[in-house]
Amino acid sequence: MDFKEVVAPGQLGGLGVRQLAARVWAECGEDEVLDRAAALSFYFLFSLFPALLFLSALLGFLPIRGMLDAFLDNLARVLPPDAARLIRSTLEQVVQGSSVSLLSFGALASIWAASTGMLSVITALNVAYGVSEQRAWWAQRLLAIALTLGFSVLLLAALTLLVFGPSLGGALASRLGYGNLYAWLWRVLDVPLSVCFVLAAIALVYYFAPAAEQRAPWVLPGAVLATGLWLLASFGLRLYVHAFGNFSTAYGSLGAVILLMLWLYLTGLVLLVGAEVNAEIEDAAAHRGDRCAKASGEHVPGERDRHPAARRAPARTGAA
Repeated sequence: MDFKEVVAPGQLGGLGVRQLAARVWAECGEDEVLDRAAALSFYFLFSLFPALLFLSALLGFLPIRGMLDAFLDNLARVLPPDAARLIRSTLEQVVQGSSVSLLSFGALASIWAASTGMLSVITALNVAYGVSEQRAWWAQRLLAIALTLGFSVLLLAALTLLVFGPSLGGALASRLGYGNLYAWLWRVLDVPLSVCFVLAAIALVYYFAPAAEQRAPWVLPGAVLATGLWLLASFGLRLYVHAFGNFSTAYGSLGAVILLMLWLYLTGLVLLVGAEVNAEIEDAAAHRGDRCAKASGEHVPGERDRHPAARRAPARTGAA
């Protein structure tokens, strides 16, 4: 192959939008994305409350009051109301029933349990990127813990900005004589800043989770798409529940659990679709001769036809 052409990630690997959509659709079927998203939702559910417990313990060490309530309030802006109430009530029961020392010690066990969901993400992304897992089980677990901690740091940074941004920034702007302007700007930038933190978290996973050396620019297209789809899916689910879905009447107390599982399923689905988009953009750019498109460990164009086994990673979970 003659490597001469350079294709930027923003050019979609030289593909048109329809071409890219067709290739991603085919790959989603080949990689069983719908089934893998269902598996991810299962592990996400088991990892959700340990992760929230770890986050609550972490917030308890900060000399700031009301951070956990602020986090749950912002989470309720995305989740369907019944699912948000389920998470809040369950977390409050766990926190009230545990001492501070138990929460501090239990944070270590919680981060271990929460990393199980990240292990399942690693396995699913290996399939999307067409790589076989070569890392030792302990290296995968440490990576999952590190990514979970990275998520926690991003959440803490986002919460600190959302909670204290208006007051601290407003005080500074008032001293400079721009108090009213800052208040208006904050109302405009509140949501975009939150979206940027979500984008950073997804890009972090795309960059580090697959068993292939990644290059930062090539994870951005899928991260942007996954962020947008996740927001659309979350708010679409909220609108559907508000307008049509009376889950409490149909399923009783299980309605909130079903909504939470559905939201987790959509979260896993958009995460995998974004990874498939990145993989197809890289593949198309490599076909056009861009050396930077394919990282070490990833399949090369045409390899899936010659070696189908190399294209499909084992459909195992990361619960080792």
